[in-house]
Amino acid sequence: MEVKERIVQEKGLDHTLNILEEGYLFIKNRMDRYQCDMFETHIMGEKAICLSGEEACKIFYNEELFQRKGAMPMRVQKTLFGVNAIQGMDKKPHTERKLFFMSLMTEERQNELTQLFEKELEASVAKWMEKKEIVLFHEVKNIICKVACKWTGVPVKENEIEDRADDFCSMIDGIGGVGPRYWKGKSGRNKTEEWIQGIIEDVRQGKLKMEEDSPLKSMAFHRDLDGNQMDLPMAAKELINVIRPIVAISTYITFTALAVYEHPHCQDELLCNEDKYYEMFVQEVRRFYPFTPFLGARVHRDFEWNGYGFKKGVLVLLDVYGMDHDPHIWKNPEQFEPNRFLEEKDRTYSFIPQGGGDPAKGHRCPGEGITIEIMKASLNFLVNKIEFKVPEQDLSFRLSRIPTLPESGFVMTNIKRKA
Repeated sequence: MEVKERIVQEKGLDHTLNILEEGYLFIKNRMDRYQCDMFETHIMGEKAICLSGEEACKIFYNEELFQRKGAMPMRVQKTLFGVNAIQGMDKKPHTERKLFFMSLMTEERQNELTQLFEKELEASVAKWMEKKEIVLFHEVKNIICKVACKWTGVPVKENEIEDRADDFCSMIDGIGGVGPRYWKGKSGRNKTEEWIQGIIEDVRQGKLKMEEDSPLKSMAFHRDLDGNQMDLPMAAKELINVIRPIVAISTYITFTALAVYEHPHCQDELLCNEDKYYEMFVQEVRRFYPFTPFLGARVHRDFEWNGYGFKKGVLVLLDVYGMDHDPHIWKNPEQFEPNRFLEEKDRTYSFIPQGGGDPAKGHRCPGEGITIEIMKASLNFLVNKIEFKVPEQDLSFRLSRIPTLPESGFVMTNIKRKA
């Protein structure tokens, strides 16, 4: 029986330029305009189906229906993730690689990383107090890069940290850029892969001695399902895929500081220093402020959903930002309200700032726990460890820019330790 298509079809030959113009709002604008949760468009010369909503998310993470291989544009692989790395794998190979990643990010290891981060933050205060002003984003990207390298076992000299952090950040920034932004991201990727390959080679040859349980040593000698050791380029890409997302938390930290400043109604509860409220606050930061715009996959086999026939090979995009601001999922989504997370409920497919589904089996980020703990440590530091002034500056961020950040990077002055 022929499936009758019930889907909005956007007019026009191609809408790639609209993504560059509208950024995070590209899918949401159309969902709002057409009052739908699914529409058909054309991106980079091919048909694409855009989805939104909890039910759409559930099918998007069904590996029998969707695959990641071939979904990610080569330009994103060449900047953010690395060509043919874990994000583009499916089924058994992906599950095996994902479980390996998660073995590096146990609760104990997360605590070690958070403690290292807190120590470096504390050590930075003395230097910040001597400066007229600091830009928080610039400071924390260097701190967290240093910490991530130390935690993984990657040796980095003090005078190299800023350049290495900039390379990691350029990979992230390059995904939504054209021209100089993209080429800078690609250059940062190439330089970092060459650097990490050299370190892994030294470990394999015994020139660099490492702790047995360090992520660096684990990655250097990891073997796949067939018992084969990962080749050197892939081992470097995957180690970068451990470090780079940690460095990316610097964006969330900057938005955390902005949230504290912009929402003084939360101040009293923040000063109580209760872990439960801190977790709700950072979760609301992850929901409210932009991070991931959308995610992509390809149809693995023909199937029907909501009266529409999905054909094998078609590109599908899931609207992450739109779901984070969907009034069907969140009451008053444009208000910043941490207490919305007071209710304990399953948000596996409704709250997906770093992907949805089961992190052990699916494509949800294995470092999500690290992100939350680092953000909580940053929040505690900003509220309870230091005091500072926020001078007049441009704190706006453009949703048309992927990825985005407060324009000023969050400038802080008159920094002092709290008594």
